[in-house]
Amino acid sequence: MQCYCVIQESCPSIKNILLLDSEGKRIAVKYFSDDWPTLSAKLAFEKSVFTKTQKTNARTEAEIVMFDGYIVVYKFIQDLHFFVSGGDDENELILATVLQGFFDAIGLLLRNNVDKRTALENLDLILLCIDEIVDGGIILETDASVITRKVAAHGVDGAAPLSEQTLTQALAMARDHLARSLLK
Repeated sequence: MQCYCVIQESCPSIKNILLLDSEGKRIAVKYFSDDWPTLSAKLAFEKSVFTKTQKTNARTEAEIVMFDGYIVVYKFIQDLHFFVSGGDDENELILATVLQGFFDAIGLLLRNNVDKRTALENLDLILLCIDEIVDGGIILETDASVITRKVAAHGVDGAAPLSEQTLTQALAMARDHLARSLLK
């Protein structure tokens, strides 16, 4: 799903994407709104959402809750809690689609070994995943296989364009290319 909006207000938008552990502590979070201007405001929101949802059983399918003027869709697996929030005027089905895309992409990236330890070991992939799904609150992609393919292109095989590579990555790629050409 791609969104091309002339007027940003006409597009569905995401306020935040949260990945918390079973104690409500941050694994990976990204805010796309100034509704929470300080770190303490963000942490308070995360704690409140976690507290409100922790006793529910959102393991088989996503749950939806209205909380402090926001629609929050969430789903749990193992010791990870996935949340996507939008304004109270957003479509719950769109938010649920974003959540499912995020959830499924993480499952694919972590090879269905979705738990806190594996998530922390692959935090770079999870953050890239969030960036591929939403940019500035605007939904870019919800198809897990497309998200996974884009993340893998950036994060795993170094196939990112030269302009997007770090100096270390570019030097390593040049060294490998030189070594291969000398061995021929």
